[in-house]
Amino acid sequence: MEFFGSAPTLPTVWFVVVGFFWIGYIALDGFDLGVGMLMSGLFARNEKERRLLLNTIGPVWDGNEVWLVTAGASMFAAFPMWYAGLFSGIYLPLVFTLLALIFRAVAIEYRGKKNTERWVKGWTLAMNIGSFLIAFFIGAALAITATGLPLNANGDRVGGAFSWLSLPAIIGGLAFVGFAIVHALAFVALKTDGEIRVRARKALVRLLPVGVLPLLVAIIYMQITSASVLSLVTSVISVVAVVVAWAFARAAREGKTFASMMVFIIFGMLSIFLALFPNVLPSTLDAANNLTVANASSSPYTLGLMSVVACFGIPVLLIYQSWTYWVFRKRLSVHSIPEAHDAADLATLPNAR
Repeated sequence: MEFFGSAPTLPTVWFVVVGFFWIGYIALDGFDLGVGMLMSGLFARNEKERRLLLNTIGPVWDGNEVWLVTAGASMFAAFPMWYAGLFSGIYLPLVFTLLALIFRAVAIEYRGKKNTERWVKGWTLAMNIGSFLIAFFIGAALAITATGLPLNANGDRVGGAFSWLSLPAIIGGLAFVGFAIVHALAFVALKTDGEIRVRARKALVRLLPVGVLPLLVAIIYMQITSASVLSLVTSVISVVAVVVAWAFARAAREGKTFASMMVFIIFGMLSIFLALFPNVLPSTLDAANNLTVANASSSPYTLGLMSVVACFGIPVLLIYQSWTYWVFRKRLSVHSIPEAHDAADLATLPNAR
């Protein structure tokens, strides 16, 4: 096991891995959080359309959330000081995020179990609010990671329960919410057919510039404050990609629109992480208190052991998710959605057990 103790680059490698998991989560769970918000009456016009939207993410939403769990777990194991400093500093938003994750998951599973107006509306509202809160608070958390918290020399947060609340946190929250909505519109245009497909595409053309504006502000801010050559290059690629996505949306090229949106968020988030490096959580009180990949990481032995596990785990994750998206790649329409019924009614169907 001497190899584990002779790898000074392992903290940098695990910074890349943690960034990979967070970027994967934002890119994949972004559109299904957006779909949850689109299920409100502002976009979906009737119950069949809401059920259609839910069915577009039904096979993939829980797999997408694996990226969030893995990102948090890898932070805890590889950078315990980063994990402790960030999540203790945003304790209230973290609690709300966990509650929103629970209510959203329950809403997805329970919404179709009973066919009454009150039941369906209640779980739809839980889906709407839960999706919004998850996107807002995770966006705020990532913005705080990039811009910092008031940390003292011990890495402890200074201030009260709302010391996390700042302009960067609000912009970060709005950035993920706005991106999630327009990414969901691109996804719905790609995955559905009929009137809702056309409506999603038209709404995307109209809303995309506004929806991505807070995220573009965050990307540009990071390049102004702490840019590197690589972060500048990736930020330019991100901006070009979103312009291309808008052009493809106007030309009704749904597949290329969605792919361009993926390039936009991947390279946009990558530019933020590259600009942040080698810090993992800056201190707004004194730069000497910054948490970095060097002083916030676990021991080389721990990181080396994690690297062996990751060499097996990450390919399995990628293969499984790729297979899932391939199997469920076909478009859906409202004609694919059966009439609503109570779950108990299934017992009356032929061959029911």
